[in-house]
Amino acid sequence: MAYKLSKKAAVAKKKRDLAAAKTPNRRKKKAENQKLRRKAKNTGKNLRGKDYDHTKGRFTSVKSNRGGYGKGTKPKKSKKK
Repeated sequence: MAYKLSKKAAVAKKKRDLAAAKTPNRRKKKAENQKLRRKAKNTGKNLRGKDYDHTKGRFTSVKSNRGGYGKGTKPKKSKKK
């Protein structure tokens, strides 16, 4: 579901989201996810609708990979760099 933002707010959000996606931690997780997904696909696994869960260390449904397992969206403090 898209946010209902003004044009100015949407541009600012896009800039913030891109900056967050380019942090070293997010880049590392994205690279790991891509590597594992390629490997799993080559072994014949069906990964449709699944994301790699860095906490559990396996592929889980997109739904279960959101929200911090019932502890809110930020269950532990993350290191800011």
